[in-house]
Amino acid sequence: MTTGKDVGFDMDLITEMAKRMGLQVAVKQGNFDTIIDDLTSKRYDVVISGVTINAPREQKADFIPYFNAGQSLLVRKGNPEKIQSPKDLCGKGVGVQNTTVEQDSLTQANKACLAAGKPAIKVTALDSQNDVVQLLVDGRVSATYQDSPVTDYYMKLNPGQFQIGGSITDQAIEGIATRKGDQEMGKALKAAYDAVKRDGTYDKLFEKWGLNAQQEVR
Repeated sequence: MTTGKDVGFDMDLITEMAKRMGLQVAVKQGNFDTIIDDLTSKRYDVVISGVTINAPREQKADFIPYFNAGQSLLVRKGNPEKIQSPKDLCGKGVGVQNTTVEQDSLTQANKACLAAGKPAIKVTALDSQNDVVQLLVDGRVSATYQDSPVTDYYMKLNPGQFQIGGSITDQAIEGIATRKGDQEMGKALKAAYDAVKRDGTYDKLFEKWGLNAQQEVR
């Protein structure tokens, strides 16, 4: 299902930004639930991993807004179970990545199922998004729930196998994170980001990865 190589819009964007800074990107993988804490402890210098900007995270890191992402469901091609929103997941299995906003949304959706006298959502939360999508490939869940660009990416990676269930909801800005108070890094990255947007590279990357133009940060 995957190549084992770090690829995608985020990787291309940060690589282009690094070029304009005269640097090369050294990729380090980590758990999403500790990614900001690992940034603080200097395991990385920068985090670009679909991190939604919110108040708790802004207390720990500084952010450069770069993507307007929402939440969307990934289902099998043809959507055989007619899943259009989390409301349709009562009694069904769904995969999600740990400590994401989608996991929080599923918790709320599950409460609504139970309040309506419907069976609970069967949530499987894993650390790796690849492992989450593999649940759907293996038929162990009816859907996965993740940021909309992540849904787009896995559809592009597996043509003809998946589709979006319903529409994109709850759009929010994602940011490239730097250590809190690291103004030198923040200013350098912002200048590189502005250069990538100004010369059209940002738009070209959206086209390359088949992303919705509504998700661009203007």
